[in-house]
Amino acid sequence: MVKSSRVNRETFVKRHYRFLILLGIEPLRIINTARALPEYLRNYRAFKRLERGDSAPAFPITRRYPMLNDRTSGAGAARGGYFHQDLLVARRIFENNPARHIDIGSRIDGFVAHVASFREIEVLDIRPLSEQVQNIRFRQVDFMQEPFPLADCCDSVSCLHALEHFGLGRFGDPLDPEGHLKGFRNLHRIVRTGGRCYLSVPLGPQRIEYDAHRVFSLDYLLRMVSGRFRLDRFSYVDDSGALHEDVRPTPELIATDCECTFGCAILEMTKVA
Repeated sequence: MVKSSRVNRETFVKRHYRFLILLGIEPLRIINTARALPEYLRNYRAFKRLERGDSAPAFPITRRYPMLNDRTSGAGAARGGYFHQDLLVARRIFENNPARHIDIGSRIDGFVAHVASFREIEVLDIRPLSEQVQNIRFRQVDFMQEPFPLADCCDSVSCLHALEHFGLGRFGDPLDPEGHLKGFRNLHRIVRTGGRCYLSVPLGPQRIEYDAHRVFSLDYLLRMVSGRFRLDRFSYVDDSGALHEDVRPTPELIATDCECTFGCAILEMTKVA
């Protein structure tokens, strides 16, 4: 009973903390900023004293630009769903070298950039892209439309952390409770039989957190792809941001959603006849 009460309190705190962040209020950042301010002021005064020895410094201080949270940050974050899925799927595409790869809605500044560094990639997204970038061929299109005008046109397709948004209106897309199913059917439609499909979505107890995203249970995902694709590899990123690569989806993992509340499922599949 005590453990259950503690878990409920932690869930309550996390939920409200996340809500504050969505409103643009970051309590932890505010605390770290307050803690770092005295050291910043000490360093500033010390640097100015050192600078006085040079009558004409090559780099004069023209204004203050405090970066107070960098003192407690690391070199970077090599964890999390986006980091692992982008790197993993880009590596697979490099290894498989498809004739034509089309991406649906994945991050331009993540996965798409990874792939564009070594080959051409076509990108379909309901959002506009104003910049033209080498190796990226972009088309603005609603991927929920049926029938989709492209069919059996590529031997490789990806949709990373995008399908969960379809039909929720977050990105100006039409509201549709079955938007994810329409998008998935179009993924199957555009890739040729024997072609590869790379799909990632949030993993955990099935729900909608409106209007951010859907979260998919592993059981639902496996039933959704069955009969259309053969699952070649399944990987997932757990709630702590660690990657579990090429895992067999056992009944236990299916029943517990890999013990994820908000993880990331990564499916590597082949289209069957």
